[in-house]
Amino acid sequence: MPTQRLIVFAALVPALLFSGVLHATQFDAAFSAPAAARVAAPLLQPLPAFSPATRLSESVLPSHGSDLLPAVVNAPVDAARPAATVAAAQTPEARVATQNITDLRKALLAAAMGLRDIRYVRGGRNPATGFDCSGFVRYVFSHAIGLQLPNTSASQFLAGVKIKRADIKPGDLVFFRTHGRHRISHVGIYISGGRFIHSPSAGKSVEISSLDDGYWAKRFAGAKRPEAMALAASKG
Repeated sequence: MPTQRLIVFAALVPALLFSGVLHATQFDAAFSAPAAARVAAPLLQPLPAFSPATRLSESVLPSHGSDLLPAVVNAPVDAARPAATVAAAQTPEARVATQNITDLRKALLAAAMGLRDIRYVRGGRNPATGFDCSGFVRYVFSHAIGLQLPNTSASQFLAGVKIKRADIKPGDLVFFRTHGRHRISHVGIYISGGRFIHSPSAGKSVEISSLDDGYWAKRFAGAKRPEAMALAASKG
């Protein structure tokens, strides 16, 4: 038996005896050149090389809004870049911020219009069960462009960039105070010409309303643009 194999096998014997893989009564038979070679050979095989860049490049991206993802997301990963930098560059917010704002707005409105007549359900978050106002908005943004918004109309209001009424664009969010003067309680997605689409209240379905309608005009609280959308708009 070559010296190297004898050394390896001798080192392995105590562990094998302890684990029960090799019984003491089998020691003599095992301590032969062919047997030692059979035990040691698999353990001497080189381990496969670990490549962080390869693992990162094989990561699966979200399917929602995949046709809107920028080319930079699909570019080869630079192994020299810090992992945190790579991860940050692939967040949904970063991807949305680098998109053409016109394409984003078209995708949002197409998704929203496709959900018309879905019934209102308090706390509803998907078309199968129905939507409340914030659930409708959150679903549209998630499925149209891959952007995750907060869960409630009040938190969505706090997360956005304030937009003057004269500057509201398709895809911006419009907010209302329907339960008192000091609390944001309703949200919709602006379309154009003073119209917005929303899931209004119990007994109704996703529909289009006007900001100039008496009820909504009195309760209008302002418009906001999600930050990633605002970044995309600033880049044209």
